[in-house]
Amino acid sequence: MSLGGIALATDFALLIVAAAVLSYAARLTGQPTIVAYILTGVVVGPIGLGIVGEDQLIEILSELGLGFLLFLLGIEMRFDDIREIMRPVGVIAVGQAVLQAIASTAVALALGFTLFQSLMLALATTFGATPIIVKVLGDKGDLKTLYGKADVGILIFQDIYLVLALAILTVGTVDDTAEIATSIGRVLILMVAIGLVAYAASKYVLPSLLRASAANKSTLFTVGIAWAFVFIFAAEALELSVELGAFIAGLSLAQLPYSTELKERMRPATNFFIAVFFASIALQMERGQLLAYWQEALLACAALLVINFGIVFGLFYSQRFDMETSFLGTISMLQVSEFSVVLGALAVNEGFVEEGILGFLSLMALVTMPISTYYVRYNREIFDRVEPFLSRFEREDTIEADPVEYEDHAVIVGYNRFTAELATLLEDAVEDVVIVEDGAEYVEELAEGDHEFIFGNARHGEIRQEANVAEADVLVSVATRDDVNRRLVEETPETISIVRTTTEASAQRLRDHGADYVVETAGLVGTELAELLATFDDREAFDQRLAELSERARSETLRANESVDPASTSRDDGRDRTRHRDEERDRRNDENGGETDV
Repeated sequence: MSLGGIALATDFALLIVAAAVLSYAARLTGQPTIVAYILTGVVVGPIGLGIVGEDQLIEILSELGLGFLLFLLGIEMRFDDIREIMRPVGVIAVGQAVLQAIASTAVALALGFTLFQSLMLALATTFGATPIIVKVLGDKGDLKTLYGKADVGILIFQDIYLVLALAILTVGTVDDTAEIATSIGRVLILMVAIGLVAYAASKYVLPSLLRASAANKSTLFTVGIAWAFVFIFAAEALELSVELGAFIAGLSLAQLPYSTELKERMRPATNFFIAVFFASIALQMERGQLLAYWQEALLACAALLVINFGIVFGLFYSQRFDMETSFLGTISMLQVSEFSVVLGALAVNEGFVEEGILGFLSLMALVTMPISTYYVRYNREIFDRVEPFLSRFEREDTIEADPVEYEDHAVIVGYNRFTAELATLLEDAVEDVVIVEDGAEYVEELAEGDHEFIFGNARHGEIRQEANVAEADVLVSVATRDDVNRRLVEETPETISIVRTTTEASAQRLRDHGADYVVETAGLVGTELAELLATFDDREAFDQRLAELSERARSETLRANESVDPASTSRDDGRDRTRHRDEERDRRNDENGGETDV
């Protein structure tokens, strides 16, 4: 390896080690990991110790981190989830861009900047920090709430605005209106073209491609990564932003049943790239630049925090969002984005402004981004404090917040002939029946069936959250892995939980963890289970029959433990053989990259 390569590897290793140490300290102290990542860049970068610079390797990986974060954002965006709120979200996004640009210009003028400098600052500070918002809301599980969907919709409009702003600055002049118009028109045409390609692919290419690769989870991961890189490369080749290409790639996958499992598969790799990205933000900043306008930057942070809150909250309220959604949606959008640094750097390179302006933007981003992670993380606690005041202005004709997709429902983990019959039995007793299955051979049948379907492995928290397992009325799992079943029953203390296992010992352990009924075979007990669920609409009869079956199962287990006769030994041997067969199958699945539950 050349000396240059060794230096690159050393810088990268130091950055990763520092990020690991600080993120561990953040976990011990209950702080957001994003803050730890940004502090990593501050400590080891030019602002602090100066032992790591933003070299080529770190720059590439950080850009990929931002791209993959936008890719995951795209996977979250199902059209059905946001169709009803796109009009009000569009109004908020446009109104925010215009009003915040006016406010930023006024604040910059008041602080002594020239009109041209103020306009450049306004251009760079009128959108939120997409990585911060998406990461924190994702960690909180709020991306699917009404305010989360609204914020994501606003971010989409802002990302489009960012691309247009970059198109203006790359022209190299602000005097040639025709050239600016040509540049913006080219960008819009390319955005539409790449969007149409992605839409066509999601209809005619991706379903068969993912169906073929879903049987092997490693292949599914590889296909997902490759799909993201195809659009990242296309966007780069067309001189569009990497983030836009990655977002469109994720958006095309979001409309397919494989999206949630794919997102879980890609999360570890994505988190690694994101860590490098956030750490690299501070590596771009020089101490001298930061101090050039440090007083003005701090005053601007305080002023714009208050002004922008009033603007965004007013826009949310004007579009008939309720007070809670308006407040939570607003408080997430109050920070200067890392994209402000990108735009500032481009403006400096093109000769529009001096380096001191870049330091002004960098300091605002460095102050507001870490702080915003706290008030977004504790947004509901803050709302509880101000709710008595805001509730006076609540209206009746608001867009209702509905953070839970499934209510009064049953969740069935694993699909086969028997559970298909159980789903039919349950559909009259609950609002929805949600089937969770990761077998690729069942995707078409379940996607076209009468019940809700989520493709994925129930051991993933995102899958359980999407099915809203914790709030289900009934849980039925035929998963063969006891660790999956144990996690399911532990998360459903108020739910009627019926799970499957293969041995009496594991059955007792599952009962100890809270399972209401454990099925040890698929024969007679399976028939009894079907008869039991058929009485679910008569809760008194159901509870009585469930208690009888559970008591009988416990009694049989106790007798089996007290006396072992030849028949029981034969039965135990058969169960042992079944367990070994299942373990062997699980081992083969793991070797093949699969984790089929059933």
